[in-house]
Amino acid sequence: MRVFVDANVPMYAGGRSHPFKAPSADFMLAVGRRLVDAVSDVEVLQEILHRYRAVGRAKDGTVVFDAFATAVRLFHPILLEDLWECRRILARHEALRPRDAIHAAVMLRTGVRTIVSYDRHFDEIPGIDRVAPDGLL
Repeated sequence: MRVFVDANVPMYAGGRSHPFKAPSADFMLAVGRRLVDAVSDVEVLQEILHRYRAVGRAKDGTVVFDAFATAVRLFHPILLEDLWECRRILARHEALRPRDAIHAAVMLRTGVRTIVSYDRHFDEIPGIDRVAPDGLL
């Protein structure tokens, strides 16, 4: 089964002490070993850089970015059609953040139906199933 990996998973894996750190690190190790068929999109890479820079940890962000970019086998581009679908998704789900709607749009376009994420907003989107990292191992 192919899964889409959300930004929070590699960030917890490479982050400071947190209850999600160990399951995220174990999952990312499985991704790196090709035990999980994992994909993502280029926006996830941007999110990693943005978040770490915003909290004054740009060097740590580079390490997480590099590890994630190496572990995941495919990063889908963001197309204009994804932005139109993102807009439609946001119109139906007011609590959803635009970056999450972008990921959902890319998933729907590429046929990936499962996202590995701690973000419960994905639970609201028809056609998308969310699972926590330890739910796949």
